[in-house]
Amino acid sequence: MSTNEEIQTLTDFATNVIQESGDIALKYFRTNLDISNKQIGGKFDPVTLADNEIEEFIRRKILESYPGHTVIGEEAGETRGTEAFKWLIDPIDGTRGFVAGSPMWGTLLGLMEGDDCVLGLMNQPFVKESYVGSQEGAFILNESGKTQIHTSKKDQLSDAVLCCTHLSMYQTGKALDRFVRIAETCRFSRFGTDCYGYALLAHGFVDLVVEAALKPYDVMPIIPIVEAAGGVITDWQGGAVASGGNVVAAANAELHEQALNILSK
Repeated sequence: MSTNEEIQTLTDFATNVIQESGDIALKYFRTNLDISNKQIGGKFDPVTLADNEIEEFIRRKILESYPGHTVIGEEAGETRGTEAFKWLIDPIDGTRGFVAGSPMWGTLLGLMEGDDCVLGLMNQPFVKESYVGSQEGAFILNESGKTQIHTSKKDQLSDAVLCCTHLSMYQTGKALDRFVRIAETCRFSRFGTDCYGYALLAHGFVDLVVEAALKPYDVMPIIPIVEAAGGVITDWQGGAVASGGNVVAAANAELHEQALNILSK
């Protein structure tokens, strides 16, 4: 395993890179974008020049500094390295929101060392916020500086604020039924949040995020942010979730257990 000093060096590097990539996103955000569909003949799965340029920029920066690291991105796939480190890039998590002019999107960058999720970042340049999670803790970086953040202490579903990107992510009626049961138990729900919902959970404003059919680059960068802030994030059976799938993130162990009691049945 890497030393604390080595992880901190990687954290500083990744923070600079992801924040620099924000200039590319802002160049395209709320403009007349050309939008392509990655699933011709299927569901609409948009990709834009912003997605491609951001990923290309981050990938290039990583490989210039760490040529032995593996890099996996949503748009360009895998560049395999020789070392134990693996970066995952989602250049715009929430592309539908991006093209709709909504600020509920972000760039995700995560780092694994072997099977361990050691670093996660989410950058939202339009609102000038970055979220970082590592062994040092979970932090928000904004115009006020660097502030440590923590999840909420709400420990009952009836008091919880629930987020989810969209009901269409539930691919079976059984999965949708379970989500509806959770939503009916919580205080209220908000949709369309993508990666920002997890950041708000780490920041203590949201208490629960329940989603389905996520890819590794959708969720792996989120894991260190949520966990370093005091939250719990697993699949619906309580297992590891870095490889994607059905995800439940909770502000604390008590809420997580209550959610699993519904989702795992």
